[in-house]
Amino acid sequence: MTTETNSGSCCGSGSCGSDTTVDVQGVGVTAVYKVSGMTCGHCEGAVSREISTLDGVTAVTAVAKSGEVTVTSATPLDEKAVRAAVDEAGYELVGRT
Repeated sequence: MTTETNSGSCCGSGSCGSDTTVDVQGVGVTAVYKVSGMTCGHCEGAVSREISTLDGVTAVTAVAKSGEVTVTSATPLDEKAVRAAVDEAGYELVGRT
């Protein structure tokens, strides 16, 4: 069993890690989104996990330092679905880059 502990401010120093990637398999259409509010590896992981649950998503790479999330999917994603996933993770989708 895995236990996560939240110590409060989600690593405001940005020291948790970076470049979290969730690879689900395959290749396809790639889109880059700008997400505000990510500050650390925990943030990257939360956004990556939520987006990776969308139908057709094959890979997600979130980078807190740049605020960019690169998503590869079998077909183009509906931006409303991506926005909902980012919202569910607790962050804000600014738009596509």
